[in-house]
Amino acid sequence: MNAPPSSSSNTYRFWPLALLLAITPLAHPLLAQRAQGDLPRVHFVATGGTISNRDGGRLSAEELAKSIPGVDRYAQLTHEQFTNVASSELTLAQWVGLSKRINHLFATDKELDGIVVTSGTDTLEETAFFLHLTVRDPRPVIVVGSMRNPSTIGYEGAANLLEGVRVAAEPASRDKGVLVVLNDEINSARNVTKTDALRLQTFRSRELGLLGVVDRDRVVYFNQITQRHNERVEFDITKVTELPRVDVLMVYQGAPADLIKAAVDNGAKGIVMAVAGAGALSGNQSEGLNYAASKGVFIVTSTRTGSGRIAPPRAPGGGGGFQLSADQQRRRQFTIAGEDHIPIKARILLMLALTKTTDRNELQRIFSEY
Repeated sequence: MNAPPSSSSNTYRFWPLALLLAITPLAHPLLAQRAQGDLPRVHFVATGGTISNRDGGRLSAEELAKSIPGVDRYAQLTHEQFTNVASSELTLAQWVGLSKRINHLFATDKELDGIVVTSGTDTLEETAFFLHLTVRDPRPVIVVGSMRNPSTIGYEGAANLLEGVRVAAEPASRDKGVLVVLNDEINSARNVTKTDALRLQTFRSRELGLLGVVDRDRVVYFNQITQRHNERVEFDITKVTELPRVDVLMVYQGAPADLIKAAVDNGAKGIVMAVAGAGALSGNQSEGLNYAASKGVFIVTSTRTGSGRIAPPRAPGGGGGFQLSADQQRRRQFTIAGEDHIPIKARILLMLALTKTTDRNELQRIFSEY
């Protein structure tokens, strides 16, 4: 056999791949590494959801792992079953347990490269944001799901799982907080929301934009979030046994105060108002919020529009020449601007913030930093 041509030869591409790897391992470090079995290690935690909900029973974590096409090209995959329920059936206690489990996995396995979590899509953005605020490790946590179940034509669950594993195994995914990966797109758990009840392209970060994409050849990032996440988060979930009750109430034409009062009387420690526009209330809701403040219940204002920022007031006590009543002044002491968090995410942040402090200024700082 003639000596192999130099790497600059035009005939080099006709040599068998196995021979090329054998004679030029340094020219193909990634392929050589994979040939040696030195792949990233990714752990898969299944919680259920549509991605596993086939006719006749739910797929297990093991069955889902086996369904991922070509996963052994990208990672060494292990798996476990945490729960196997619809996402709307996950409890707050299970949220806490899931976060503790992920933090434990990272703390006890320093060689683990990343974690993939499956979730039903109906509340996926909530679970992902809770993990985003409580996982204190720079290694990636990827939340995936599917809009179609395994018994449906066009089921995309296996493809989303594969892309989730690829993102978890990608070194560039570190220190980006929890990521949501579906439909070839990578979004931050902080910004993403479900925007359509049925369509595959439902998860969007709206005007904030996606972080990256999962393409055929590689994972590509375009953006990074700047708010606190990963090792910079201050919420220590290991010390949390129960999350305080926080309710979400919407502003709509003629809305009554009694719903707010009922939430307070039934133990709510916080209320998120999904306000109209940039802060408008309706009906006699002001009366209900005055009642909440008189009971020491914190109120977060978050727009119901789906996007837009609610800014803190310019100065305590109002402005513009308007004199606040005693009730309004008291309410101001218990009101926090939700910044750009949508109502359901403002609820999660307030629940966690109340595990640390009941100081209004500190609560506002938390909303401004996260």
